[in-house]
Amino acid sequence: MNNQTVTARIPQAFAPLLTQKKRIKFYYGGRGGGKSYAFADSLLLKGRMEKLLIACLREVQDSIKDSVYRLLCERISFYEMKDYKIAETKIENKITGSKFIFKGLRDQDIQKIKSLEGVDIAWIEEGQSISKKSWDILSPTIRKDGSEIWISMNREEENDPLWVLLAANPDDRTLVVKVNYYDNPFCPQELKLQAAKCQKESPDDYLHIWLGQPLAQGASKLIAPNLVRQAFMGKISSSDSPLVIGLDIARFGDDSTVFCFRRGRWCFKFETIKKQDIVSIADYCQGVINDYSPARIFLDAGGVGGGVYDILQSRGYRDIIRAVNFGGKAILEERYVNRRAEMWDNARAWLSQDLPVELVLDEELLSDLCSVNKKYDAKGRLQLESKDEVKKRLGRSPDKADAFVLTFAEPVYDRGKITTYGNGQVVIEDMFKQNKESKW
Repeated sequence: MNNQTVTARIPQAFAPLLTQKKRIKFYYGGRGGGKSYAFADSLLLKGRMEKLLIACLREVQDSIKDSVYRLLCERISFYEMKDYKIAETKIENKITGSKFIFKGLRDQDIQKIKSLEGVDIAWIEEGQSISKKSWDILSPTIRKDGSEIWISMNREEENDPLWVLLAANPDDRTLVVKVNYYDNPFCPQELKLQAAKCQKESPDDYLHIWLGQPLAQGASKLIAPNLVRQAFMGKISSSDSPLVIGLDIARFGDDSTVFCFRRGRWCFKFETIKKQDIVSIADYCQGVINDYSPARIFLDAGGVGGGVYDILQSRGYRDIIRAVNFGGKAILEERYVNRRAEMWDNARAWLSQDLPVELVLDEELLSDLCSVNKKYDAKGRLQLESKDEVKKRLGRSPDKADAFVLTFAEPVYDRGKITTYGNGQVVIEDMFKQNKESKW
């Protein structure tokens, strides 16, 4: 089959894939828009015209079956493109030398991904599942002059990482196109009938599934993106409220230990350290106490956090440090399944205040805070999905959000400067003197 026949099968909405030169070509929409077929046909066509290295990428690819490999093979067969040779892990054009390769991004580190430096076109399928971490590794790697990144996706949430990073406010080098089933002249009649039925019976599902709108907020999300973005625009420059620090301690090699600093309605700082043992984390925390004199530090005591807590207790910081168990009983046990749900809901209430609040402007923090789904148990108590489920969807642990919500573990009142014991802060004689002078 000749190239003109292939071109005729590509819907007009996808013509820019072949005719425009853009660094990013971002296509999104609902079911039936033909994005995958149009991308596959366009890339096969371009691969017949010149020698190209084309990388087909997903967030997770456990096997070649998880990739668009099968779709490309089907399109090659449909068009009877005998110039393409199909191997077990790659596809090559015997005339031009073009090659298609297939990779999962989550499994790639800086060294492994260097094999993509010579890529001419990277096709990211199911872009809604790509994490910011994967994008930050991939984007500078596709560096060849004139190289392009093609993205096809059905939006899931308002804060899908690639949407926020690329499509929400596109620059001059980014093409953003929405395509739905009614834009696709080759959409099967059966799909059109299904869309019409869905529109009549479930309008909200129709908007998401068939028109490509993100999932409606409220029913499943605990914290809506608009609350976080509103807090990003706060103009609070100082606060007299006591300093409260949330400390989320890394449990695994890829997680980060994060300190969140908040004074009342002003969350003004995050500090992050990576790959530190418990003694080093305790040393760092001691430095934070000495530098900032917080009224309270709420520390995640799960996993290795218990060891950090014990060290700081032994060093005389028992009046400042409080251990928090995310899975422990809530203070308001009749309303929350556990402490984690209670703290997250307290953070949501803080963001919803009538008085303005301010958060550090951080898109990763936005993703973290808006990543958690809610539900209710048989007693009507608030319950959150597990952290493992959140981590699987985000591609990372929501460490910044956990540090932030820890600042809402308990109310903290201004009681003046808290006394610390040991480490040269208060000597033993002073401790006895304080007890002698005490009025109680």
